[in-house]
Amino acid sequence: MKKLLFALALCGGIFNLSAQEEEEEQKQGWTKEGNIAILFNQSAFNEEWTGGGTSNIAGNLLFNYDFNYLKEDFTWDNKLLLDYGMTKQRSDEFARKTSDRLEFNSIAGKQVQESNWYYSLFLNFRTQITKGYKFGEDAESGQTTRREYTNFLSPAYLQFGPGMMWKKSENFYINLAPATGRMVFVDKDFTSGPDYVDGDYFGVDAGKAMRFELGASVSGYAQFDIIENVTMENLINLYSNYLEDPQNVDIDYTMNMKMKINDYLSTNLIFQAIYDDNAVKGFQIREVFGLGFNYGF
Repeated sequence: MKKLLFALALCGGIFNLSAQEEEEEQKQGWTKEGNIAILFNQSAFNEEWTGGGTSNIAGNLLFNYDFNYLKEDFTWDNKLLLDYGMTKQRSDEFARKTSDRLEFNSIAGKQVQESNWYYSLFLNFRTQITKGYKFGEDAESGQTTRREYTNFLSPAYLQFGPGMMWKKSENFYINLAPATGRMVFVDKDFTSGPDYVDGDYFGVDAGKAMRFELGASVSGYAQFDIIENVTMENLINLYSNYLEDPQNVDIDYTMNMKMKINDYLSTNLIFQAIYDDNAVKGFQIREVFGLGFNYGF
């Protein structure tokens, strides 16, 4: 319950700020906009450096593409997100991922008379691109070990359902979907071991490649300017499974703050918090900050 209240308070504060912005007249037909950013971080120390430290290099690729449609009282918003990052320390044998997310969001709405309310139908799909590993240390040699734990489409999440959407503009909306179907897809190889226990791998039972859930979803999107050349983008998704532990609300919140230097350089701050007790019994927190090359189209 505390996690849910925290998420709702965060959501309310962010979306209240966005709601204060002036409403702009929206263009009819298709509108398309995309952005590519490459973030880079690097530290280096020579052997004589006495203060401690390990040379490392890290990079992140961010891709964001929106293609939206508006025709009188019908609206259809689509967003494709890709976020992938790697880091390599000189003392570590393996490069490690800092982020790996592929997500597609689509929501269609039919306006209720002349109001900000819409009958809606939404779809959300997310997965990762490359293999993920759990790292350890060999007891005898002391060398780093790794074990494959995730892969492309393992896991993959697909959510869809009808609902009601309150929408001010393409940059600000909240969707309520009380009858949401959710499917969790995994590679069957991860659930087929002789010692596998039902539910251990993202909630999927032994020998299965998919888990179905039925629940309620609340999602929102807000993008606004904090000050000149500083833009904040927020995405939040809440989900409760009616069929099992409905009190355990899954939370997925992402904030991307872009501080523009010029048309091609920017500083990005990315913060993501996930709570999903079928994956980890606790919050997963990720933060990325760096100087980036930025290209909009």
